[in-house]
This record gives sequence, C-alpha cells and structure tokens, in this order.
Amino acid sequence: MSCFSFFKERPKSQRRFSTAPELGRPSEVGSSTSAATAPKRAVRSSGSAPSTRSLPEMFQEKEHKLRVFAYSELKEATDRFDKRLKLGEGGFGSVYKGFIRPADGVGEPFPVAIKKLNMNSSQGHKEWLAEVHFLGIVDHPNLVKLLGYSYAEGERGIQLLLVYEYMPNKSLEDHLFNKALPPLPWKTRLEIVLGVAQGLAYLHEGMEIQVIYRDIKTSNVLLDNNFKPKLSDFGLAREGPSGHNTHVSTRVAGTPGYAAPEYVETGHLTAMSDLYSFGVVLYEALTGRRTIERKLPASQQKLLEWVQQYPADSKKFILIIDPRLGDQYSLAAAREVAKIADSCLHKTAKERPAMSEVAERLKKAIAQPHPHVNRNGSH
Repeated sequence: MSCFSFFKERPKSQRRFSTAPELGRPSEVGSSTSAATAPKRAVRSSGSAPSTRSLPEMFQEKEHKLRVFAYSELKEATDRFDKRLKLGEGGFGSVYKGFIRPADGVGEPFPVAIKKLNMNSSQGHKEWLAEVHFLGIVDHPNLVKLLGYSYAEGERGIQLLLVYEYMPNKSLEDHLFNKALPPLPWKTRLEIVLGVAQGLAYLHEGMEIQVIYRDIKTSNVLLDNNFKPKLSDFGLAREGPSGHNTHVSTRVAGTPGYAAPEYVETGHLTAMSDLYSFGVVLYEALTGRRTIERKLPASQQKLLEWVQQYPADSKKFILIIDPRLGDQYSLAAAREVAKIADSCLHKTAKERPAMSEVAERLKKAIAQPHPHVNRNGSH
C-alpha cells in the first residue's frame, strides 16, 4: 500500500487531506531581503540548495521503510489506549506507550510511543502529514525515529496515528523543572544541548532540502536510555525557502516565550527563527528556570529579561546558574554557553550564527575543565 494511496482513492469532493500543498505552497515563499529575515552565515540558511526533487518525491523514495499499521493493532498495543499508558497530551493529540511485535513476527514485542491525533483539531491532519513527510526522510541520531503510521476510517471518523521509537528518560523539560527528579549533571546538560544543536544543523544545512523545525522547546527534546537527546514532534516543521527566496510566510505557530520576535511580528519564517528558540533553551538549561515563570516576582517572570541583568562577563553572572548544580560546573564554560545563547538571541536575525557554528562552540565549552565553583564566583 502506498503511503498516500488513500488520497487518490477518495472522490475529490470527499478529500480532506493533500500532500505537498499542505507543507509549503509557492505562495508561501517570499523574496524579501529585509535585515530581519535574511540569514548570515549558514551554508543553506537562506534556503535549500537548488533541488530537482520536491519533498513528496524525496518521501516516495523512502516511504517503504515506514511500517503501515492497522488501527486495531495499535489499539491492542496500547490496551485500548489505556489512560495508564498515556505518556503525554497536547493540543494535537495524546501519546501512549505501547508494545508492538517486530514486522517479521519473530521476537518479543518491544516498546514504542504511539501518538493518536486529535481530529477535533483543525490542524490535526496537517500535523500528521508534516510528521510523516519530514520524519520519513530525515536520518540523524539526534532526531526521533518514526517507525510507521496508521490511517483508518470508521464510525467515529478518521483516525490518524504515528508510531515512534520509545524514549524512556522522558524530556529535557522533565529533568530541568521537575524537582522530584535528580538534577541533570553539568556535563549531561551540555551534551544534551549539543545534540540538539547537531540535529538542528542537520535539518538546516545537511539535507537536500532545508527543514525549519519551528517548535524548539525543552518538552520536545526527548532522552533515550543514555540521555542522548532526540528532537521529537515535527508537526510544525516546514520546508525552508529555496533559491533566492529568504523566507517562508506562514501562520505564526509555536510556543509563547520561544518564538523569534521577527517571526511573531511578520510571519516570515527562516532558519534563524530556530536559532532564537534554541537560545532560549540554552538559558533554561543554564538557569533551571522556564522561559516564563508566573509564580516568581514580576521582575523575574520573563527569563530573557531577567538574565539580561547578569551579563556573562560580569561578577554577578553566577547568580543565574541553576542552584541545583551546586558547585559542580565550570564557570568558564557557563559564561561561554551564555555568550552562545546571546548570539542566538540577537535582535537582528541575520546576525545570528549558523547552527553548525553553534554546535562547534558548544563542543569547545564541553571540553572546558570542570573545577568546583564557589557561589561567590571563584574557583
């Protein structure tokens, strides 16, 4: 069965989904050269290199690697979508832990994560298509693997499901902000954000097309058995601009506190939008604070405004470091991570670095020795 044969089988009047048009129409591409959107140094930050293949064509080459599941199989795998197996829930659906048998039927069932799309959401089908398309063509150790999908029509309407590799150590959000969990060690934090940077660099610069992730946040960074990070949830991803175009125009989407200001203001999406969101995540990893904390005093509720009071080279910079780290971190490396974050958060999008450059700078920060640090700022 072809992945999208069901689009062809239904009469035009009944079709509710489409493939390529959903993921990036020519009308969405802009050619403005405004300073707010024109990227700076990335190899392909201004768009993909000229490609003779469209995203659906690239997908068709690899779709045979995805497994097509029957709805009944995934229903059984999750014990009828038992609430006790629910891993998380969002605006576009719920994720359950399930157990499926190998495709060849040989061997024991193994754990997977199964997302059941909420079809009451007007964006549900678009999210599903985006995930199938993009995760169907990417191949990187820091991007979650899509194992397969399910499409089924029944009495309750259309059921859309996605099956991913299971990530047992939850998310970066859980380990940074859930005080019931042990604090993440300093080196582990740096290795996690480095992995995210490497995954994003691949999306921006390492593929035949450019992919803009558009929803970078700690809850979308999942952790495997060894705390290796993998970006998940590609429902908001979009193909980047190509040729001489500098941006893609879309409805503004993402999460408050993470979205780049120029994107929020104009709807013009570029790879530099991802850089900004990543800068927010870097400061969350440094401070152990969410981008917005309503329970704190007014002057501390917005993370980016608060950290501006403690510049990376100042003596008081140490006051923003996550207290749960104690003295178990490198002050020199922390200052460098803050400087990297500041470069990602530059108000002018074209002045932000390429993600590959960010990854190289993070590698050097990890290589810094980790002497004990006194809370007064001395080693």
